[in-house]
Amino acid sequence: MKNKKYIGVITIVIGLSAILFNQTATTAVEPNPIPSRFFKETWRAGQQSSEPDFHIQKLGTDTIVIRQSLRDTFEAPFMYLLFGDNKALLIDTGVKSPTLRNTIDKQIDEWLSSSQKTDIELVVMHSHGHGDHIGNDDSFHARPNTKIVGTKPEDVAKFFNVTSWPETKANFDLGNRNLTIIPTPGHHPSHVMVHDPNHNILFSGDMVYPGKLYFQCAKANTYLQSLNRIINFAQENNIQWLFGGHIELPYNSKTAYPFDQKVRKDEHHLELPVEVLSRIKTALTDMGPELIVHEYDDFTLFPHPADPQGKQPPNWCNE
Repeated sequence: MKNKKYIGVITIVIGLSAILFNQTATTAVEPNPIPSRFFKETWRAGQQSSEPDFHIQKLGTDTIVIRQSLRDTFEAPFMYLLFGDNKALLIDTGVKSPTLRNTIDKQIDEWLSSSQKTDIELVVMHSHGHGDHIGNDDSFHARPNTKIVGTKPEDVAKFFNVTSWPETKANFDLGNRNLTIIPTPGHHPSHVMVHDPNHNILFSGDMVYPGKLYFQCAKANTYLQSLNRIINFAQENNIQWLFGGHIELPYNSKTAYPFDQKVRKDEHHLELPVEVLSRIKTALTDMGPELIVHEYDDFTLFPHPADPQGKQPPNWCNE
């Protein structure tokens, strides 16, 4: 999502809205009135005090989508576990939790059993290196038959054999499931998206998701260049949907939930249609050099200073 040093400043700015909108009642999970194309269940969003640490849903038998509980962290990040014939790939490890490792091991064991296999190599990678996406890396270091990809651009490029970062892409074959690793710096220097041909979707991390799209004011052009490469790739591969790293918006409002809201209603779907890429590009291009924080349908552009101390959005890039 972003470096934690920004959280304090931004939280102060929106503190009044947090007080007005914060909900504390424990209620049943209320379904989004517009059915998801991919998921039978509405994602849990703190509405049950006893909700588990992780909510798991599946895309077929080869893709596990995992959301960390909003009651454990306001980030409530999504993680993705993908299976091929020879390898499994975990995209992101979320915020520090004592139970993620067991959760992943259980999913792998179930897949092995159903596939009549005894073991499979696990690769742990990250959409990018922010703390809410790497928080449980340590729990996988001693895991047998497991490799963990580093979080610097050079680490990612070396592991996946990206020959010219960030201009070139790389293939990564899980065994009859040949993924494409696409460098997309802007939100973070090591940010990547992953194309899954089995479902023809992009795992888009924190560059594109229904929420605040953060990038430093000075990195707007880097973000735009990455966006252009992704738009071209999506057109060439007829991609229809993106699955990001968070949900931060209601489906019926452009305004994101306050940071400290532990119970949410009416969340936006996780999946976004591919046409959102062109709308993000148009919004960013239309801003020109005078970057401001601005809300749109399905996303908020959130440029921010490298050091936000003493500044306030929406116009803090120009102070």
